[in-house]
Formats: sequence, C-alpha cells, structure tokens
Amino acid sequence: MTDPIADMMTRLRNACAAKHQKVDVPVSKIKLEIARLLKDEGFINNYKVIGEGPGRSIRLFLRYGARGEQVITRIERISKPGCRVYVDSRNIPKVLGGLGINILSTSRGLMTDKQARRRKVGGEILCRIY
Repeated sequence: MTDPIADMMTRLRNACAAKHQKVDVPVSKIKLEIARLLKDEGFINNYKVIGEGPGRSIRLFLRYGARGEQVITRIERISKPGCRVYVDSRNIPKVLGGLGINILSTSRGLMTDKQARRRKVGGEILCRIY
C-alpha cells in the first residue's frame, strides 16, 4: 500500500455512504492521531484499538445526525505521496468558512488548521474534512 492515509479516508468515506455504525482500519501512529482529531472535532463518536500484535486495527464509531444524515459530508486527501502540499501559518486555507477542518502535519505533531493558526505553525496539509 503506497498511501495508508488515503486508504483510511476511503474506508471512512465508504462506511459513511453505506450508513455503517463502525469501520476498522489498520493501526499506525499517524492514523491514531487522525482518529483523535476526528473525535475531538465531533466527526466520529469514538475510536479504540482492537486486536493484538501486528494484526491490530482501529475501530472508528461513526456519527450521524438526528435523522440519519452523515456528519462527514466529504473527506479528501490534499497532500499526496507524489505531490506534497506545504503551507505556512499565514496561508492555511479555511474549509467552508470555518465549518470544516484541515488536518496538518507540523513540527509539533498533527493538529487542525485552527490549532495551527493559534500556535503560528505551518506544515503539510494532509486532508480536508467537512
């Protein structure tokens, strides 16, 4: 697999479209951080690591609205392995006027665009979610 982050997003996108309650993705440190940010921002209900050893995975519990509408309308990869996208703190784009988030990989770890602007740190834009 050349892009495990894109694989995680595709699994999440497909599970939301099929109205599943949960989805499993292979575990890695960066995926755990993305799951933490998604939970903190209210895009998923919860997550937990399941299994032992090399076959571990992250189970993401998806969130839906009161009438069953998707909370995650769109999730897309911005910086790809063949074309990286870097920004400084003054040029971090807003998503839908602040309704969505960008997830950035910075020198201080993974964080949302709002956190990066507050801390005045730039980095690589991994994905956009709204």
